[in-house]
Amino acid sequence: MPITSGLAIYFVLWWLVLFAVLPWGVRTQADRGEVVPGSEPGSPERPMLVRKLVATTLIAAVIFGVFYGIVMWGGLTLDDIPLLPDFSRPI
Repeated sequence: MPITSGLAIYFVLWWLVLFAVLPWGVRTQADRGEVVPGSEPGSPERPMLVRKLVATTLIAAVIFGVFYGIVMWGGLTLDDIPLLPDFSRPI
């Protein structure tokens, strides 16, 4: 797998994992009962973004490692996906 393909796949995985991780541990101002005047009651009190970015990076790295292992040593190719057209023969 070329480095550019690996980086592109990791980038997409990272963003997908980020959107899955963002809701973890969210406590809203309304949950706490102390809403700042003029702000949305559903906004997070402490978003903990650094912790979520680190968790996203680690989870995406593990998923990418599994994907890389399957592609490089497991022999997974586009032809193994049944719903895609046959790429082995020229058009």
